[in-house]
Amino acid sequence: MISGGGTGGHIYPAIAIANAWVEKHPGSELLFVGALGKMEMQKVPEAGYRIIGLPIAGIQRSLTLDNLKFPLKLLKSLRQASKIVSDFKPDAVVGVGGYASGPVLYAAQRKGIPTLVQEQNSYAGLTNKILAKRAGKICVAYPGMDQFFPSDKIAYTGNPVRKDILDLNGKREKGLAHFKLDPEKKTILVLGGSLGARTLNQAVLKDMKKLDKAGYQVLWQCGKFYFKSMLEETEKADLKGIHLREFIREMDLAYAAADVIVSRAGALSVSELSLVGKPVIFIPSPNVAADHQTKNAMTYVDHHAAWMLKDSEAIGHLKSKVDELLFDPITVGDLGAKIKELAKPNAANAIVEELEQLIG
Repeated sequence: MISGGGTGGHIYPAIAIANAWVEKHPGSELLFVGALGKMEMQKVPEAGYRIIGLPIAGIQRSLTLDNLKFPLKLLKSLRQASKIVSDFKPDAVVGVGGYASGPVLYAAQRKGIPTLVQEQNSYAGLTNKILAKRAGKICVAYPGMDQFFPSDKIAYTGNPVRKDILDLNGKREKGLAHFKLDPEKKTILVLGGSLGARTLNQAVLKDMKKLDKAGYQVLWQCGKFYFKSMLEETEKADLKGIHLREFIREMDLAYAAADVIVSRAGALSVSELSLVGKPVIFIPSPNVAADHQTKNAMTYVDHHAAWMLKDSEAIGHLKSKVDELLFDPITVGDLGAKIKELAKPNAANAIVEELEQLIG
């Protein structure tokens, strides 16, 4: 049983773990448990797996009516999770983070079923810290996680990622052709996630005329929340070098075509980018728990494997930062090599091995 979700950063590693397990143990039965109304309820069935939803939801930062409903939703989810675990009788339960993982792993642990926690970030979430006390194994993506978890339970596996980005060799020309990019120009890939990132979009919007005039081309995933307004602005400007997309499905081709990547620093993005081996400028979101995106990015900055631009400084400074990087080919090469040193290409299989040991 695999539980969790809420964002792609939780869901895609969960699906990657499931795929790796089924590939090695094709006769297995898998069940996902997510939160009703969250994206896992769509993405997991699309990947070919069964999922059950719990009514669990998070606590809002502001005082809302939903917060008053939280205790009732939690109690209902705990009861449902206990029944789901009893009915399915899993040999092991994996929690990948997100609202649903708490009740499900808690129920499994109370019934003596082996549990594995997969922590994607460099700063552990509260739920995972609580669940880790009774978990059999905690799989992490960053060194130094013994500040949050018992060291004897930690396995440094990395974050599981999509298979198609593991090998980008020979895909550059295909990527340039697919996105109708000019092979003579430097390509900047801007990624704000599937929903979009306001600061990244505003930063590109502010500098897009300068970037176009300087001879760059920008492959820009702006996200569904911002696509309509960004499309109006780019059509008005009519710039040949700005290639706007609401969402990019062919991420392997986008990565292969890029000369430099500008991205948020969510756990999944960071893990994918370490495998890609291209120079990266992280602009971490400040609107996340415990500012964990900055902590994710700083792990790479401290290793001289990436650059970071603060969210508060990004608008108006994007082009100058890109210039500074691309005008220095030695740094470009060093960043690409250093970030690959932190890559964990076999993370999903490593987690499967930990699960096998738990099950015995």
